[in-house]
Parts: sequence; C-alpha cells; structure tokens
Amino acid sequence: MKILAINTSNQPISVAVLDNDQLLAQTTITTHRKHAEFLMPVIEDLVQKADLKPTDLDRVVVAAGPGSYTGIRMAVTAAKTIASTLGIELVPVSSLLNLALNVQEEDVLINPIFDGRNQNMFTGLYRYRSRRIQTVIEDQHTNLTKWLETVSRYDQRIIILGDTDPFERSMRDVLHNRLVVANPYLGIPSATLLGLYGLSQSPVPVVDAVVPRYLRLTKAEADWKKLHPNEDTHDYVEKV
Repeated sequence: MKILAINTSNQPISVAVLDNDQLLAQTTITTHRKHAEFLMPVIEDLVQKADLKPTDLDRVVVAAGPGSYTGIRMAVTAAKTIASTLGIELVPVSSLLNLALNVQEEDVLINPIFDGRNQNMFTGLYRYRSRRIQTVIEDQHTNLTKWLETVSRYDQRIIILGDTDPFERSMRDVLHNRLVVANPYLGIPSATLLGLYGLSQSPVPVVDAVVPRYLRLTKAEADWKKLHPNEDTHDYVEKV
C-alpha cells in the first residue's frame, strides 16, 4: 500500500511517502508557517522522489488536529482533495497522538502538549504498550490547573513533549520527580510515524465528512456565540 502522510498542525510541516512500512521519502520543515505556499509543492516533490505517480497512491493519512486553525485546515483540505480526486482512502489521526508516537517507552505516560495560550493547552494522555499507542485520556482543550488535577492522580512518570516551556515549572511543582521533559527534537511531529500508524487504521467511509478537530471554538464561532448566547452553535461554522 502506497501512503501519503501529512502533518501541518503547527509550525513544522512534515510529509512522508511510504510503501507499507517502508519509508520512501520524507520532508520536515520547521522554520516557518507558510503551509499554503509549501505544502502542495512538497507533496508533489516527494511523490516524484519516491518514483511514484499520484495515481499510485492508495491512502492519505492526515494529522487532523488539534493545533493551529490554519495548519490543520490546510492539511485536512489538501488530504480530502487528494483522496477525492484520486478516489483513494483517507485516514484522519489526532495531531497529539502523532506527537506521542515519538515516545516509544513502556514505563511512562506520554503527555503531548500544544500551547493554547494564557495557561491553556491542547493535550491528551497516552501510553505505549505492546508496540502500540493507547489513549489514556482523550484529547482536549483545557487549562493547566484542571489538567494537573487530572494527571496528578497517576503514580507513573509522565513525559511531556511539544510546547513544554510555558507549563514545565508549574507541572514540576505538582508532579516533582515524576515529570520528565522530553528532548526538544521529540517535539517535532514525524509524518513517517503518522503514516505507519495510519497503515493499521480503518479509513473513513465518507471522505467529504472529515473535518478538522479544533477542540475549541473558532473565532467566527466565538464571535457569533457572543451575539447569540442562547442559540446552539454546534454546526454553525463549516469546518473546511
């Protein structure tokens, strides 16, 4: 199975092409957020370098959020367009889970973090067991205080990775020596690991139904809700 994997959830852009579990080509760029400018040229270049044609692809695996609104919208839109145009499979994966895949240790809980500003975070809790990643706490947008109340109940070591700097001191005060801060390089998502994970997952039945996992209101939704406080906003904004 030929797989295209895409992650533009935050500042890094990571794209990989795989043949089942064999990596054919990967590009990761960490220097800027110009995903709209770079994503499609990177995809085209990697497919060519892998000695493939777009029609050779069988599946697209995309990190569908949470993360930067623009980043995940760009990745999901590109993935849906490619899957629909080529008539191939699409597998959306949590962007936090993609980051958690960088830690393959069985004796720790894995806590990927994206900075949500003002002591808020996008986060979840995972563990790696029997060569598989498992979800312990579902992805969420929450504040640091509430998150610490939750994770402090676990007696295992917790390794944090991603946007750790704004939260490390406060987490250390609560978790003490149970807190492990990952090497910063582990905070860069790997499209290769994303593709490998997506190889074993079931594709969505309807490509057009896939939407980004923002996990909080977009600005348009928040502004609308202020003007309509008593109305349901569940399906107000079209996500893609």
